[in-house]
Amino acid sequence: MDSTQRGDEVDRIVDAWQRERPDLDVEPLTVFSRISRLARHLDRARRGAFAGHDLETWEFDVLSALRRAGDPYRLSPGTLVAQTLVTSGTMTNRIDRLERRGLVERHRSPDDRRGVLVQLTSAGRARVDAAMSDLLDVEAHVLDALPTAERPRLAGLLRTLGAQFDE
Repeated sequence: MDSTQRGDEVDRIVDAWQRERPDLDVEPLTVFSRISRLARHLDRARRGAFAGHDLETWEFDVLSALRRAGDPYRLSPGTLVAQTLVTSGTMTNRIDRLERRGLVERHRSPDDRRGVLVQLTSAGRARVDAAMSDLLDVEAHVLDALPTAERPRLAGLLRTLGAQFDE
């Protein structure tokens, strides 16, 4: 560790593993334990941003996928499954719950009489837009710890690591 940097909890964990198991290469812990811990902190911060708009994280995920689709803010359930990484059964349950809350509506597909499209309602759009604004405020605050010039580099490194899972 560089003498100008303070140790963190991960450094203490890595040091303990190196002491207890010197036969192991614990270098991956220096990266992935930090990512894991950061993910937990971000999850808490995100849940807080969404709670202010009476949304759960999964609700925001579905609503934001529809919002990103652009006007008329509708997607097939299959596309929602692909974008949110859940099973079709889980998505059906989520759509049902969002529909009961008046945040989405189901419509027959104009291209396939058996097909269904899920559409964001005006209430859903207002809710996801407000939650997105608060989310960006929270995440920008977290990024304040990192110099602006370093952010694209970090984003690129994380993109490289994540690409193996996107294939």
